[in-house]
Amino acid sequence: MVVDTNVAVVANGAHAGAAAECRLACLDALIASPAQVVVVDSQGLIFREYFRHVSRGGRPGAGDYFAKWLWDRQADPRHCRQVAIHADGESFVEFPDDAALATFDPSDRKFVAVALASGLQPEVLNAVDRDWWEHRAALKEAGVRVRFVCGPPAAR
Repeated sequence: MVVDTNVAVVANGAHAGAAAECRLACLDALIASPAQVVVVDSQGLIFREYFRHVSRGGRPGAGDYFAKWLWDRQADPRHCRQVAIHADGESFVEFPDDAALATFDPSDRKFVAVALASGLQPEVLNAVDRDWWEHRAALKEAGVRVRFVCGPPAAR
């Protein structure tokens, strides 16, 4: 699986727009992460983004704990797989060249690139980022599986 930063932020209770049910769903998703391989990029872009939004010390929230847990296990292939992605301006070579994704948030493209470059067809977990929802059909067409942890934005 690939975990968008907003899942950890919501699990920490640090997203004002996320309902209590959404926070619990994010907690459940992160608690399940040790049973799956989490995919990140080998350049550290995802970890840098995580640690701009959560605590490196792993406390006080579940999102902090998840990021620290993954950081501590990044070399363990039972828990973490690192894949190379290649920058291409504001995007990545591995990001789909599709006009329907031209407006997809550049800061989230690394998650898509990692999912596709891994060859594992992992789910990308998203909590509250509407951009993923708006581009879900084009992402699916490109082979990206997105799990909306909190359900569709309209349901929130």
